[in-house]
Amino acid sequence: MNTRPIKSSEWVTNNLKAQIAAGEWKAGDKLPSVVDLAAHFNVGRSTIREALSALKAVGMLDIRQGGGTYIKSEAPVLSEEMPADWMARADSLRHILEVRKVLETGSAALAARHRSEDQLGELRATLEEMESCLSDEQAGEQADIRFHLQIAEAAQNPVLSDLVRSLSQRLHDSMKDTRALWFYAERRSAERLLTEHTSIFEAIAARDEQQAGQRMEQHIAKVERVLYEKTNRSIEG
Repeated sequence: MNTRPIKSSEWVTNNLKAQIAAGEWKAGDKLPSVVDLAAHFNVGRSTIREALSALKAVGMLDIRQGGGTYIKSEAPVLSEEMPADWMARADSLRHILEVRKVLETGSAALAARHRSEDQLGELRATLEEMESCLSDEQAGEQADIRFHLQIAEAAQNPVLSDLVRSLSQRLHDSMKDTRALWFYAERRSAERLLTEHTSIFEAIAARDEQQAGQRMEQHIAKVERVLYEKTNRSIEG
């Protein structure tokens, strides 16, 4: 019996990249709808969404909620050789990630110990918002930042909360690069990032301090690892 190979989101991503490179779509062009692309590639809609999210994460597409998907005019944020302007931001991002790993690993563990039911509800609501805006990267960034700040608040340590809040602007400024690196590592969509956030939430909900801290550390370390690989510099400094 002949079986057709399963077409993955990575396969779709590579085909879309090739079509863009060949000039089938130019900067500013609007892509066909998810339904039309799914029919064209003979895959499910979720596979198309994953492929579009991956291309958006590396700076090739502009996905507008309710407004369609467009080819961006600028070069991708990430490639085998990162652009010079991105490289210039790498040191600052590396420093922020080092501080985040120290503070947020501890805050996740403390949140598992001290969180209230109201704070757990706020985290759950933020996760639901993330799920509702999977195709809206700007809204996703805002929800991502809020989720991490809410965990710090749930730790119920005012000194820790003040430290994390003092970094909130830098966190906001670095989130686009952080999410792009995360997507690059996963080669998948915002749905996978939501799953990772949910696993942190579940550990906090279960009051499992060890798992909460460990999952947060793994979450941030993944971005550190890709940053190290792409800049060929030692994370340890």
